Amino acid sequence: MAAIVDTLLSGQLLFAALVTGSLYALVALGLNLVYGTLRMLNVAHGDVVMLGAYGAYWAFSVAGVSPILAAPAVAALGALAGLAVHRGLVRRLFATAGPGSTRLEGNSLLLFFGLSIILQNAAALAFTPNARGLAYWTEVYHLGNVAMTGNRIAALVIAGATCIAVAALLGRSLLGLSMRAVIEKREAATIVGIDVDRVQAISFALGFATAALAGALVSMLEQISPFTGFPFTIAAFIVIILGGLGNLFAGLGAALLLGALETYGVALTSANMRSVLLYGAFVAALVLFPKGIFARRTRAA
Repeated sequence: MAAIVDTLLSGQLLFAALVTGSLYALVALGLNLVYGTLRMLNVAHGDVVMLGAYGAYWAFSVAGVSPILAAPAVAALGALAGLAVHRGLVRRLFATAGPGSTRLEGNSLLLFFGLSIILQNAAALAFTPNARGLAYWTEVYHLGNVAMTGNRIAALVIAGATCIAVAALLGRSLLGLSMRAVIEKREAATIVGIDVDRVQAISFALGFATAALAGALVSMLEQISPFTGFPFTIAAFIVIILGGLGNLFAGLGAALLLGALETYGVALTSANMRSVLLYGAFVAALVLFPKGIFARRTRAA
C-alpha cells in the first residue's frame, strides 16, 4: 500500500504525465477542429504525426538540424499537406456526398482509412518498417527529486504553449468565432455570411500543422516507425470524447487526464499494459461520456 501511495505522489510520474498529456492535447487539437468543422472522421490524423516525426528525424540525421529548429518547417509542410488534402479529396467528397448528407461521415471514414493505409505502407517502403530513433538534448536537469531531460522539457513547453496560443486565438479572434459558429451550426453560419469552405480549409491546414508539430516533438522522445501514428489517433479521439466536441480548453484538461491515466497506470502495472489502458479508456469514454465530461456536468447544474 505504501508503495502505491509513493507512486501516486511521485513528482517524476507527474512530470511524465504532463509531457504525455501535452502531446495528446496538441494532436487532439487539430483533430477536434477537423471533425468539428467538417464532420469527417480523419482516422489518418495520427499518420500525420508519424510523417512529422520522420521529417524531424531526417532533418536531424541528414542535415544536423535539431528537431526543435525543424519543427516550424515541419508544421508548415503539414499545413500545406492539409490544404492539398482538402482541395484534392475533401471537396470532391463533399461534392458527391453533400455537406449535410448522412453518408458523409461513413464515406470520410473509408476515405481516411484508405489514406492511412497508403501513408503507412508508403512510409514503410521509403524508410523500412524498422523503428528509428535519435538522441537529442538528453542532458538531465534536476528540480528537487525530479529528473528531467532537456528534450522532454522542450516538448512540454512547446506543446503546451502551442495549445494555449491556438485555443486563445480561436477564442478571441474573428477566425475563431467563425470556426466555433461552423462547429455549432454550419447552416446558420452560412446564412450569416461566413465563408464555410474557407473556414474548413483553414481548419484542415491548422489540424495537419499541429499534428506534424507533435510528430517533430515525439521524434525526440521515442522511437518511431511507419505504424507509430495509430495510437495517437485513438488518444486524440478519447480527448475529443472526454472534452466535448469544439470545447478546446476542456480538451486540454481531458488530454492531461488521459496522460495521467496512461503514465500512472503503466507505473502501477507494466509497460505491456499501455495499449490495454489506452483502448480501455477509449471504450469507457464512448460508453460513459459520449458527450463529454464537461457537457454532462453542465446539464446537471
